[in-house]
Amino acid sequence: MIHPTERTLVGELPPAVGQAVTVCGWVQTSRLQSTMQFVLVRDHTGTVQLTYRRDGGELEAVLDGLSTETAVRVTGTVVANPVVKLGGLELVPQSVEVLARAAGPLPVDEQSGIEHRLDWRFLDIRRRPAAQLLFAVQTTLEAGMREYAHAQGATEMHTPKLMGTASESGAEVFKLGYFGGEAYLAQSPQFYKQMAIAAGIDRVFEIGPVFRAEPSFTARHATEFTGVDVELAWTRDAEEVQAFEEAMIAHALALVAERHGAAIRAEFGVEVVVPQLPFPRITMAEAQELLRAHGWDRGGEKADLDPEGERLLCALLAERTGHEFVFVTHYPSSIRPFYHARPAGQPDLTLSFDLLWKGLEVTTGAQREHRHEVLAAQAAEKGLALEPLADYLRSFQYGCPPHGGFGMGLARMLMVLLGLGSIREAVFLFRGPNRLTP
Repeated sequence: MIHPTERTLVGELPPAVGQAVTVCGWVQTSRLQSTMQFVLVRDHTGTVQLTYRRDGGELEAVLDGLSTETAVRVTGTVVANPVVKLGGLELVPQSVEVLARAAGPLPVDEQSGIEHRLDWRFLDIRRRPAAQLLFAVQTTLEAGMREYAHAQGATEMHTPKLMGTASESGAEVFKLGYFGGEAYLAQSPQFYKQMAIAAGIDRVFEIGPVFRAEPSFTARHATEFTGVDVELAWTRDAEEVQAFEEAMIAHALALVAERHGAAIRAEFGVEVVVPQLPFPRITMAEAQELLRAHGWDRGGEKADLDPEGERLLCALLAERTGHEFVFVTHYPSSIRPFYHARPAGQPDLTLSFDLLWKGLEVTTGAQREHRHEVLAAQAAEKGLALEPLADYLRSFQYGCPPHGGFGMGLARMLMVLLGLGSIREAVFLFRGPNRLTP
């Protein structure tokens, strides 16, 4: 009996017709007839059918005893069979080794709701090719963004996630004990990115965890997520930051389309569109005027865009421009952080932007205020105590260059890219106000 020592992936079987191979995977289903046994075995690259004619021997008994999701190692011969739907081939087993038997019945199936599936996320992901594909797409999307940032001379940083004071406004942060004192989980690497700019690191980016103590139960919020953050020194205005971001996104989506476009189309029914540059821009005032002309906020009371407004604005501009993305710029200073720069002579506005993609906000960015005295005054104007900001403000006292940047939610990007209904589907293990397990 032939026992190949190297594992062959299911996706690699077509060129191996007539050869003996070893496949490792999980039992997907079994169809056990009176004379024949058919067992589907799945790995992360595909599914193959084991075909065995009953002979009363030991192998027949092993195949009869396989439960769904049992982990097996199968050695056999690859045979071409046009009747088999799985690529027109099958595997005639010579040996089947049970590596880990699965208990039954399984706790999740195709009818299970999202919250129950999250309780058994490892099985949920293992059993669904679409979920497997999601993480391959995530890997490529991140690689594309890193590739572009590196090519533009950006330095990848890893900033602290434990902070001695609450970041930014002090709201929406997690507090924890720290050697008899208190610490906070960083809700953003914002301050540290800016410190890196003050340290003379010309362009900075980070892909890492972000924590938000928001009691939000929506389909787009999480208490822990992966942020993609960029900060650029010597920028004159937010337009330079927007140009960097749109080029980075276009580069990353082109890589996703090249590597996974066909699979995404098959599994999610979504066409990956590589966007044209530049993305459309519209000021917040113009956006509100356009939206109100189409029935949004008839009372004129909303200072910011709500989810309904974001969806409608994207739909209107997609119809007008044919573009999936839009930058909304010049938000009021009343609803933006103190460190956003303001246009000269217009203290009620900020040089800031949000990026919307198919109706969902995926990015917030701005030109930062780099002048120490102005920054301190804007913090005081917002009612913030300056003492907790002392380390941050100190970065601006010794010639900090003008700079700007943005923060992007990776899971939100995946939501839109793959047409998912909830951010819960776009991450490995979701964290929300009512979910801290598994």
